[in-house]
Amino acid sequence: MSSPGPSGSETVKKHVPFVPENMEMKEFTLRAVLLGLLMTIVLGAANAYLGLRAGITIAATYPAAVIAMAAMRAWKGSLLEENIARTAGSIGESVAAGAIFTLPAFLLAKAWPSFRPADAYWKSTALIMVGSILGVLFISLVRRGMVEDPELPFPESLAASEIHKAGQRGAQAAKYLFWNIGVGGVVYILGKFGLFAADTDLHVGVGSLGHSQVRLGTTGSTHVIATGGTTVFAAPSVSPAYLGVGYIIGVRLASIQFAGSVLAWGLLVPLFIFFLGPQLKAYIPADTPDNWANMADAVWRYIVRPIAVGGMLVGAAYTLFKMRTSLTAGIGKAFADLSQTSAQQAKLARTERYMSSKIVFGLIAVMFVLMCLLYIKISGLVWPAILAAVVMILVGFFFATVSGNLVGFIGSSNNPISGLTLSTLLIAALLMVALGVSGTSGVAAVLGVAAVVCVSSAVAGELLQDFKVGYILGGTPKLIQTAELIAVVVASLVMYFPLMLLHEGSIRAGGVGFGGPELPAPQAGLMATLALGIVGHDMAWPLVVVGILFGIAMIMMQVKSPMLVAVGMYLPFGTTFAIFVGGVIRSLGDWVANRRGFNGAQKARVENAGVLVASGLIAGEALLGLVWAGLQFVPSWGAPNHPPQMFSDPSYLVGGMIVLAGLAALMIFLPVSAAGDPNEPAPPTAMM
Repeated sequence: MSSPGPSGSETVKKHVPFVPENMEMKEFTLRAVLLGLLMTIVLGAANAYLGLRAGITIAATYPAAVIAMAAMRAWKGSLLEENIARTAGSIGESVAAGAIFTLPAFLLAKAWPSFRPADAYWKSTALIMVGSILGVLFISLVRRGMVEDPELPFPESLAASEIHKAGQRGAQAAKYLFWNIGVGGVVYILGKFGLFAADTDLHVGVGSLGHSQVRLGTTGSTHVIATGGTTVFAAPSVSPAYLGVGYIIGVRLASIQFAGSVLAWGLLVPLFIFFLGPQLKAYIPADTPDNWANMADAVWRYIVRPIAVGGMLVGAAYTLFKMRTSLTAGIGKAFADLSQTSAQQAKLARTERYMSSKIVFGLIAVMFVLMCLLYIKISGLVWPAILAAVVMILVGFFFATVSGNLVGFIGSSNNPISGLTLSTLLIAALLMVALGVSGTSGVAAVLGVAAVVCVSSAVAGELLQDFKVGYILGGTPKLIQTAELIAVVVASLVMYFPLMLLHEGSIRAGGVGFGGPELPAPQAGLMATLALGIVGHDMAWPLVVVGILFGIAMIMMQVKSPMLVAVGMYLPFGTTFAIFVGGVIRSLGDWVANRRGFNGAQKARVENAGVLVASGLIAGEALLGLVWAGLQFVPSWGAPNHPPQMFSDPSYLVGGMIVLAGLAALMIFLPVSAAGDPNEPAPPTAMM
């Protein structure tokens, strides 16, 4: 159908949804909502695990669509029920992203005494819930114009809607996801039970302590510096989750991130160890490789990481600068949409009807009052807390719109939520300093603003993506909003527990919890560092400035993603190495597909199967990782000989490498086996 355009010579196509507006079909049902809530808890917990360990979350839209497809086909459900289940199921990933990027920062900045339920549960839940609800409300105000904008391609929304349409293919694809959840979980548990070593370090001498020296002058000069020490390099972690992340993001992005680790551990750490070695020797109890490894870790943690912080700041600012045109357009459309009359709204089709603006604004006002009370309780301040709430509302709406606009262009998988949150944190921190606020209360207020804005931006982007899928399929926006509100409330109530399990479980197993090698939590560490540095006056500014200049140099060299390089510097070497190996595995799979002469349709099926295999491996390790963390709370689990070990000294070189090779073979040849008949039509490809 078409109608005359403004000039009379042009036509504007009227949108026709897949399910006609006048067709009656089950949509908002109890089984669809319950399935969605189950998925949002499971996929949210899995992403919380992955984000704390690798600093990356994976969009849940694709696996949620496949699971909803398989379940609803078995229950003879409708297409719109599948859409409601996927909508509710995918939002948990966004809630998890907001939680893991900010909540550990309260502990790392010592704004909270501990992360146990008595000290952290209600605060965590309140921050996440208010942020999540505001994300739904904010994007509801600008939803119609952005969903209908022909300039926004919504790549992931289009793919998800096509998956729902291609029902039979989606149900068959579910086996790749479910089987590999088992594989990922089994491999993780076997490593924990000592069948193989998942990690190993290579100790490398940097000069010779007591013999190496650097002469600052010509031959014969007495300006001589004693140098030398020992540094370490980590082998790639044998982790199904890390390999899966690398496979999904591809070798290009994995290489950029790994380049940051190479700079950190191949340049900066050896350089500092080489020059500081004789001084560091005084802090080492015994001159052994293991003690030198601890010292190298300290150099990386307290010297190199602040440099990475500066790089991340520049990366975040550069990301927003590159998006300036689309951001300005998005904000303009948001305010234009607010001026819409009730008569205009009454003419909207079913696929365009959403929650009343009066209800939306009323709920925003309620959330603002609750936020003021929460900030006063968290910080112990009154007027600064109210100002923080005002900043949260203004900046939160702006960045929710920004987030939605970015999702429309690049999808939620690539949405730079951490960059938006960093900008918020800087604004809030500078305001607190201007008001003369300092100390723990000021840090808590700043992190509270950042937490709410982070969660609201993540949820807003994901919800706009779901709105677009509903727009294509013919879903009712008001019902989608209702499902999302229920899902974010449930996700907020439970999201604290996987974080607590991982943190406390790590401590009980001998680790340090958040910020340690097992749970680096890079974004949260950055938030804590900035909040303490600006408000608490406890930042190594010269090192941060070096990182800022390094970030500017990367922009001048036209590095694709300075932010990703800086994150690579911040993460452990073994983590980014494993992610890089996952990207290489995907490239090898593409090479095999090309060697076999697959056409475009076959390559699309291989890509879809590969993303599902990788998603399954990630989910499997994440779920069993949570189970393992929970076992640390069982008293007998920490007793001698518990947990039982298959080998007292498991091998990485033999056992670990064999498992790594097996996972590589699985991730290459299982997707290739899904190529199918070259004469079959091409399916919609995965979002990555």
